[in-house]
Amino acid sequence: MRFRDWATRVLLISLMFTALSVALLAGKISQSQSNTITPSNQEITTAWSEYPQVKLQSAENQAEKSPDLPKSPIKTNKAAGRYKTTQAFAQYQPRYEIASVDPSNYGQRYAKDINGVLLNNQPIIVLHETGYSASSAVNFFQMPHEDENVQASYHALIKLDGTIIYLVPPDKRAFGAANSVFDGIDGAETVQTNPNFPSSVNNFAYHVSLETPPDGRGNNYQKAHSGYTEAQYNSLAWLIAQSQVPSDRITTHQAVDRSGQKVDPVSFDFDKFLTLLDTFRQLSPIYRANK
Repeated sequence: MRFRDWATRVLLISLMFTALSVALLAGKISQSQSNTITPSNQEITTAWSEYPQVKLQSAENQAEKSPDLPKSPIKTNKAAGRYKTTQAFAQYQPRYEIASVDPSNYGQRYAKDINGVLLNNQPIIVLHETGYSASSAVNFFQMPHEDENVQASYHALIKLDGTIIYLVPPDKRAFGAANSVFDGIDGAETVQTNPNFPSSVNNFAYHVSLETPPDGRGNNYQKAHSGYTEAQYNSLAWLIAQSQVPSDRITTHQAVDRSGQKVDPVSFDFDKFLTLLDTFRQLSPIYRANK
């Protein structure tokens, strides 16, 4: 065999080994990236899916006003999570409205904080009150706000007559609480997503507000008013019964606020609410069996 032929074969074999090595290395990098990205995305999906979802439970009642809305009859939840809804839930059908919110007043839920740390907070639900009428709150949310200091929104709002207004989708981050911390059983929980503002609970919170009664409007520091209607308590419990959020992670704006300025929801009967919540949902048999 001539030296040139031998050298050519050696070169071809070397190139083949090099190509094989590159392919194996690329495969490992791809697998490593996949293992890094998938869990964080899954955490986000799992978290927001535990919040109440939009239920078009009274489509028949709304058909004349909104003929394009799909019909979606309510059924009890499958026992796939911690809770399942009850027959009382299926029988209660509050009216609903859907109102768009200007994109400046809500944002995306983040997978990492400003320091690049992966977030895995479990969902919470924060209860509020509007301070003014429901219509004024919705009008404010529908206005564009370039100033980040005044941007605000809820995921849902419950009117005096029990009508549920769906506002921000549950997979999005509503701007319901600014400087805020949730004191859970495992300690303080809060997330900073904007370097220009204090940390808050917004990234892992579902915000729902009750319309303030007429005698309580216009004074953000009022400590008491006539309270909320029976319809509001029932619709609030019905809405939250659709979630997988446990009772010890349902809180108030006043409890999470760290500005010292928020006192809502004023005159809220938490025991009454929890009693109704237990009427509309219960622990699933599968969850009980696996505890």
